[in-house]
Amino acid sequence: MYPWGHAAFAYLLFVGLALLAHRRVSRAQLVAVLVASQLPDLIDKSLAWWVSLLPSGRSLGHSLLFALPLVVSVGVVAHRAGRFGVAPAVAAGYLSHLLGDAYVEIYYWRVDELTYLLWPLLPPYPYDAPIDPFALLGDPRVMTDLLAASVAAFVGCAVFAVHFAVAPWWSPSRE
Repeated sequence: MYPWGHAAFAYLLFVGLALLAHRRVSRAQLVAVLVASQLPDLIDKSLAWWVSLLPSGRSLGHSLLFALPLVVSVGVVAHRAGRFGVAPAVAAGYLSHLLGDAYVEIYYWRVDELTYLLWPLLPPYPYDAPIDPFALLGDPRVMTDLLAASVAAFVGCAVFAVHFAVAPWWSPSRE
């Protein structure tokens, strides 16, 4: 899934859960869900592809053994700071990224390709290498998909911008 797909999935998931819980979403939560939706790739791709510290673009940041303690730690820090509403946004953003990367393997039940979820206990699945985006630009199917994704991303950004503009900065505290 591309970054804008992770962002859209996390945004829709978090806003949907907030609607079900009858909660208003704050700007801080919107920023938190978007940043958290990108974190696994920011950690893994940069440390694997650019500086070769990790074995794969899906290893440390995509591991539940890293993600769950991170989400719990953010929850503890947010609670102590009196901003607990940010914690569910971070959890939704981060965990939706992992689900977004795994849904095809789950659907087709190719669990042998999900070993990265338990890295370093299991080896990461050797799925990736850096892609040269300019090599793909000559393919008409890629260009059609890119155009459709660009239109969807533009619409998604517009919806997010309107939501962000009308949202309060912080959620009201529950006392």
